[in-house]
Amino acid sequence: MPAAEVSPSENPGRRGAPRIDPVTLTILLVCGVIEITLQLADYGIMDWPRLRALAYAYGGFWPGLLGDWTANFPGQAVVMFFTYGFLHGGLLHFVVNMITLISLGSAVHERGGIGRYATIYVASILGGAVVFGLLAPSLRPMVGASGALFGLVGALTAWDAVERRALRLTMRPVVRIIVVLVILNAVLWWAMDGLLAWQTHLGGFLAGAVVALLFGEKCELRDRRGL
Repeated sequence: MPAAEVSPSENPGRRGAPRIDPVTLTILLVCGVIEITLQLADYGIMDWPRLRALAYAYGGFWPGLLGDWTANFPGQAVVMFFTYGFLHGGLLHFVVNMITLISLGSAVHERGGIGRYATIYVASILGGAVVFGLLAPSLRPMVGASGALFGLVGALTAWDAVERRALRLTMRPVVRIIVVLVILNAVLWWAMDGLLAWQTHLGGFLAGAVVALLFGEKCELRDRRGL
């Protein structure tokens, strides 16, 4: 994800390095271990030159598996809906996504807490894969955390929209964010010769927004009951 957006210390008067929440740290570690291992294999430091290809073959999202393709292992057509989100197309792809994760994850964690953050992230990975599987024009595989990251943007945008509606504020900032995201995807799709998985971004954004709205409604209900 090309956009770049830490949680403040519990004591506003205390300065120091911002803390990374457990969800973000876990995602960073899992994606980091995977990408570093693949990099070591890519550069011959590990004697496994085809490791990245194998990782994509077993963990990437393959639209053909939704049809008549033969899976590499039982259940691959199901687990690929999640495993693709922990693989990346190279070091630059990984670094950009993880930097974006730290900033967006901090905002979602601060707004919704660990449980909601984790749920939104997982739902966005799934939503991105579902829409990609439905709309992808080819059988090329798809990898990357961008669907989940767009889901975090979707959650923050949805929460902002609800808040603005409650306060009777203008929705222009919300519309502006959506327009910017559409333009960004269009430009990147053109720059990448049509290889951008915009379908994953769309699915992740929608899933994140829907789950965030569901959480918001439940929070409001608990507040009214004094729970």
